[in-house]
Amino acid sequence: MSGKSLPIFILVILFAFIGCEEVKKENTDETTSLSMDIEVERKAILETLNNETKAAFERDYDAWQQKWVHDQSITKTYLNFSENTFSESIGWDEISQFVKTFMEEHPEPEPVPDSLEKIDIRLYGNGAWVTYEQQDSLRGLKRETRLMEKVNGDWKIAGMQTTIYGFDTNENQ
Repeated sequence: MSGKSLPIFILVILFAFIGCEEVKKENTDETTSLSMDIEVERKAILETLNNETKAAFERDYDAWQQKWVHDQSITKTYLNFSENTFSESIGWDEISQFVKTFMEEHPEPEPVPDSLEKIDIRLYGNGAWVTYEQQDSLRGLKRETRLMEKVNGDWKIAGMQTTIYGFDTNENQ
């Protein structure tokens, strides 16, 4: 390398290191910001899920329906292994009617499950895929999957699948 090329080479290497450091700082800040946003969204989603469950168990249709997307493409599915039953409702009108009928046929409130604290969540812009387990005092273990959409700044339910496993009969033996 000639005497003139060496200082240029050193400058190129120096700028490369400085450039890499700047990219690293930008990515670090972005990651930190993204992590904080996930926690904010997680708390908001937990609030929606817990309030929707509370409203359903307390038979408060008006509060319950505010937590749902009112669209004809949403779904609500129950698989109950302990009773060997299945139900599926598609679209807001059908889901709404199913819940209204259930509340009319079972007007007595049920014990509200403990509030959710632990959920697995994947955020996709204004959407989220949420899974969790919950213990229901009347039905036993439930695994739930919820598709959430952010509508006008509020998280709402756009899809629900509940699998009810019941109580573990081996616990009593």
